[in-house]
Amino acid sequence: MQDTHLVSESIRFGWETFKKRPWFLIGVLVGTTAFSMLLGQIPALIDPKGASPLTFFLSIAVLAVSIAIEILLIRLALKAQDSIETMTFNDAFPPRPFWKYVGGQFMVALAVLVGLLLLIVPGIIVALALYFTQYATVDRKLWPFEAMKESARITKGHRWQLALLMLAIIGINILGALALVVGLLVTIPVSMLAVARAYRILEHKASEVAPSAAPAA
Repeated sequence: MQDTHLVSESIRFGWETFKKRPWFLIGVLVGTTAFSMLLGQIPALIDPKGASPLTFFLSIAVLAVSIAIEILLIRLALKAQDSIETMTFNDAFPPRPFWKYVGGQFMVALAVLVGLLLLIVPGIIVALALYFTQYATVDRKLWPFEAMKESARITKGHRWQLALLMLAIIGINILGALALVVGLLVTIPVSMLAVARAYRILEHKASEVAPSAAPAA
């Protein structure tokens, strides 16, 4: 597959896969979004002023659940690459590796921040290079630095195409929002599937060049 086809192939796959089980994917999106929103209201309901230690710990718990949901959605998007027809929500459980994922997010955010402080452009390059850190973590349970190295490896030589894919996905979701917001019920799942597809494509292309990193124990 030529590099120029990364955007079209990823989005085409996302759309075709969505059409196979639209109600399942919409249900997952609506269910996880509603659950996150309701959960986020708990600290404020318990302590409207937000001054008690309990509110602080509840906020941390809500954040932890939100991260776990992110992991579940990534696992579902990756699982859908192989068998969307037979996939169930239970395929995403348990939300492992939680702490590796959190560590990876923190390290990527730090690296991007440093890059942005160096006149913005380096930050964008770093963000693209490390874009698939969380996917490598969830997919292969790599430790943060290993996942960052793997993301940089598989995106090397393809970062302009990845940037174009991100712009295309932003455009698709803007159109979804303009379609009375209901369109987001389609464009968000398609976007998730498209990004996971891009990860698989670049992972496969990189494996043809050199052996990939071994999963951590």
